Amino acid sequence: MRLLYRLGFYLVGFSIGLIFLSIILKGKKTSCNYSPNDRVISNLSKKSWKQENKSSSAFDSIAFQVFLKKASVDFGKSNTQKDSCKVYFINGFWADKPISITVENCEKTVEVLLLDYRSQ
Repeated sequence: MRLLYRLGFYLVGFSIGLIFLSIILKGKKTSCNYSPNDRVISNLSKKSWKQENKSSSAFDSIAFQVFLKKASVDFGKSNTQKDSCKVYFINGFWADKPISITVENCEKTVEVLLLDYRSQ
């Protein structure tokens, strides 16, 4: 069989496989989080948020979800070696102002430890 026929059969089979795969995964909430930053952000966004010091800011869970969409984790300042609740230092923007948040990521909840509005 010539190479062109083989390539044609391969492409037809591959495209049929892609169609089946898209049908199977269509209704599921699947995501591909390969980088460590994406995995931590995805984990934090699935949990309920609580804030110990309510007087510093009026954030709620929905506000944190919006904040997390474009936030990044600073692993150099984070404490990921703890066994129980790991502490992450997150940088991002809130209302077009840079903000840093230190959070404690436990099994079922995320607690905000420190909110820091940075100056540009």
